[in-house]
Amino acid sequence: MGRIGRRGFVATAAGALAGLGVAGDAAAMPGAAREARHTSHRAFRAMWLATVTQRDWPSKAGLTAEQQRRELLAHLDTAVARRLNTVVLQVRPAADALWPSPYEPWSQYLTGVQGRDPGWDPLGTAVAEAHRRGLELHAWFNPYRVALHTDPSRLVAAHPARQHPEWVLPYGGKLYYNPGIPEVRAFVQDAMIDAVRRYEIDAVHFDDYFYPYPVAGQTFDDDETFETYGGGFADKAAWRRDNIDRLVREMSVRIPAARRGVRFGISPFAVWRNAATDPSGSDTRAGVQTYDDLHADTRTWVRRGWIDHVVPQVYWHIGFAAADYAKLLPWWNETVRGTGVQLCIGEALYKAGDPAQPAAWQDPAELSRHLTLAAGYGEVRGHFFFSAKEVGADRNGAMARVVADHYPGRVPPPR
Repeated sequence: MGRIGRRGFVATAAGALAGLGVAGDAAAMPGAAREARHTSHRAFRAMWLATVTQRDWPSKAGLTAEQQRRELLAHLDTAVARRLNTVVLQVRPAADALWPSPYEPWSQYLTGVQGRDPGWDPLGTAVAEAHRRGLELHAWFNPYRVALHTDPSRLVAAHPARQHPEWVLPYGGKLYYNPGIPEVRAFVQDAMIDAVRRYEIDAVHFDDYFYPYPVAGQTFDDDETFETYGGGFADKAAWRRDNIDRLVREMSVRIPAARRGVRFGISPFAVWRNAATDPSGSDTRAGVQTYDDLHADTRTWVRRGWIDHVVPQVYWHIGFAAADYAKLLPWWNETVRGTGVQLCIGEALYKAGDPAQPAAWQDPAELSRHLTLAAGYGEVRGHFFFSAKEVGADRNGAMARVVADHYPGRVPPPR
């Protein structure tokens, strides 16, 4: 099946704020009665707002500060119009920052030039304006990605990756910090915790990138690092998993120490392991397994309570043979049961109405059926939609259908 995730970015959707009307009488819609018991308590209704490669925002690099600000506020207003309550803003897309960080340069996705001051504080503005609208603002960080190319000379001269070239490995056409180096793990944490200390964010958010997704014919060349730091581990895979475990465990301690009340959420690729690999795994036949391929033991993080909420990216339709939404949902429901970790489901809104996707995604009701199905599982505490551009443009009406069927009014996120 190869890599299945939200990272196959789709083409730009037009009319980001057009057609935001939602039905007023959701009680008459299919699934509304079932959803009603979920709207009686707090639930996440979130959208990701991606900044890497101008995926959602800013629409292009080099806009003026005021143009950037207007676009950002428009996305927040869209979230309100869709009766959402949470925006997950990507603030560290590639070892850079959307705030004045003392650790890393300003992101090139703001001005087109890495390190150039955009003339305003995007993260500070996002937090204040989200809260003014009754939205939570989750700060989304990518821990180890350095660049979407392999040429360190293209990084600004003061970039930590140029100051410490021994920290960096090329792989699959990109540059990554090496997760096996303790100094790297400490540095990326310091860089992220700076934002927690500075801003009243509601949560820290990681997505699915830990060790990079496998690329055929290429090797993530950390043999020397393993020789230096891997003593006591049976093999490199176990050592790599421990490196990521340490990142997650240490962040789970540092986040509340930096600011009380800030939660920690992770949205992993949805398949921990296939049942054919491990009887404890899901009834799937995915080509990627987070435990084996990304060295991310997502189930352990939940079981040990290192995170506050988990948002598996269940980015497949009901009935998809290799990874059926209807089979992954109960697996995750059982995985979080009794742990105190809140379960939300990552939803592939970006696939809805995309002509390159299977027939199920051409049906505007597919996503609504996901929420109806999820309402029958007691551990589910909401849904995250990828991503903001599609929340606004709503190519085939799938988002409007979700709102009409399941979001009769606004609710606060869980606490």
